[in-house]
Amino acid sequence: MRVYEKNKRWYFEMMVRNKRYHQAIPEATNEKEAITYMQAFRTDLLRGRLDMVDNIGCKLFKELAEEYLKYSKLNNRSYKSRISTVNKFVTLWGNKRLKDISAIDIEKYKKTRKEDVVRPEKIIDGVKYPAKYVTNTTVNRDIEILRKMFNIAIENEWLNKNPCKYVKKLRTNNKIERYLTPEEEIRLLNACEGKFSYIKPIIIFALNTAMRKGEILNLTWNCVNFDSKKITLLETKNGKKRDVPINSTVLSLLKEIKKEQCSIYVFANPITKTKYSDLKRVFSNVCKIAGIENFRFHDLRHTAATRMVGSGVPITLAKDILGHSDIHTTMRYAHAITEQSLNAVETLSCYAQKNKKVISLKAV
Repeated sequence: MRVYEKNKRWYFEMMVRNKRYHQAIPEATNEKEAITYMQAFRTDLLRGRLDMVDNIGCKLFKELAEEYLKYSKLNNRSYKSRISTVNKFVTLWGNKRLKDISAIDIEKYKKTRKEDVVRPEKIIDGVKYPAKYVTNTTVNRDIEILRKMFNIAIENEWLNKNPCKYVKKLRTNNKIERYLTPEEEIRLLNACEGKFSYIKPIIIFALNTAMRKGEILNLTWNCVNFDSKKITLLETKNGKKRDVPINSTVLSLLKEIKKEQCSIYVFANPITKTKYSDLKRVFSNVCKIAGIENFRFHDLRHTAATRMVGSGVPITLAKDILGHSDIHTTMRYAHAITEQSLNAVETLSCYAQKNKKVISLKAV
């Protein structure tokens, strides 16, 4: 162990547990202060405070970002969409050391991210449409990505604790899922005419399989088994293979599409012979024509799920068809008031009369 001065700056060097430590002491102005610092440093080292001496937390955030993207590319189906989120973090903290990023920094990110405009205010045909901002759900999703990034840093011994641990999620609206009424379904399908006709079979398919949009657009013919009447999905949201039964409506629909097959994809553009990349705009247009408000393509899945559960399909079976990893997710679809549920509560209204135990409704 020794301290020494060089170019008007004090340094120390020592060997502890067969490891050499050599470091400048910017705070020291004389030999006595340098020795005091070196002894304190050695004490901390022997007590296990290795974050101070092994440069834990000194990696730059941009290095962590590179490591996370490698991980995400191998493990996340949504890898491409995560790149832009990670780039936002790099813009803020790229050259910052990991240990210098605090919960306060993340809270500031939450606030500014919440103010990002998704769609600016506009006026169409004299009607004013307000600006649309990033939702709380989107912000929470960003924070979950950041949380995973810091966990990777901890796993690699680049950091000792995750600053996201102290960051709370923003409150989200737990609204009832939107689903189509039979009357709305008729209007929606009737709106699929002319240049919008190609989306009609996709809507019918979604309403009869409860498959997700990505699963539908990526569906290939080799996953369709007409003999066993099932569709085998190899790439799903939870990463598990899933079989979806084919009902009579879907069977007839697929046979018709098969006659004019032009691609390996079931739903493909006949001109480009490639799968449809997205349906957001065309679906929005047919909903507008049909006079259906606040309805997304994903709500077709909600509709199918609600109809299944409401028709008496066991929750466990519906869970498997929908591909939910948690049965509580499937339970959301038990909210619909169907004829079956009305009949169930109707038995309560006549129970007392049938048993000759009529109770007066007058206040006691």
